[in-house]
Amino acid sequence: MKIYDITLPISPTSPVWPGDPPVDIVQAVQPGPENPFTVSRVCMSAHTGTHVDAPRHIFTTGKPVDALDIDVLTGPAYVIDARGVAQLTAEALSQLSIPSRATRLLFLTDNTAIWESHPTEFVPNYVALTADGAQWLVERQIRLVGIDYLSIAPYGEEIRTHEILLQAGVIVVEGLYLNHVPPGAYELYCLPLKIVGADGAPARVVLVSR
Repeated sequence: MKIYDITLPISPTSPVWPGDPPVDIVQAVQPGPENPFTVSRVCMSAHTGTHVDAPRHIFTTGKPVDALDIDVLTGPAYVIDARGVAQLTAEALSQLSIPSRATRLLFLTDNTAIWESHPTEFVPNYVALTADGAQWLVERQIRLVGIDYLSIAPYGEEIRTHEILLQAGVIVVEGLYLNHVPPGAYELYCLPLKIVGADGAPARVVLVSR
């Protein structure tokens, strides 16, 4: 058995979506003569680093992150090799080796290089899933989709892709770190923080190969 941690580290230098608050981590309580403990305060967006989008991210009455189905967040998944693909359109997806039985897909794209070349700054020209690509996944009853950058949707065209996926109940995982993961079949364990009523949450995500 081999375990792959596909979670991005979170630090004050982590890139964030334009307009989102930067990561701020401070020691709110310092150890001293009467207190041996250090206590940190963390301030950041719910969509920082490796994170899960809930339907409430787009729809005000949508399901929050604490109500997402744990049975969808864990289970068999496939890392799909989409390197060399400019955008994940319906046509591009139809050309990839996606197993017909798949219900959870994680896309390994050329975004992998961004984490090495620009680890602390936001890069807008990343590979993303287009609206017609999102519809293609919904029609094939995909229940969870993940990608290796901070948004599943193209920069400047974020709304429609999210609407299609989240309205259909597809769980979206963004900000994956797949540089070291061979394409193939795995067991996925994706555990977002159980923040009541939140539109998303950072998650620790691992893949297990047996």
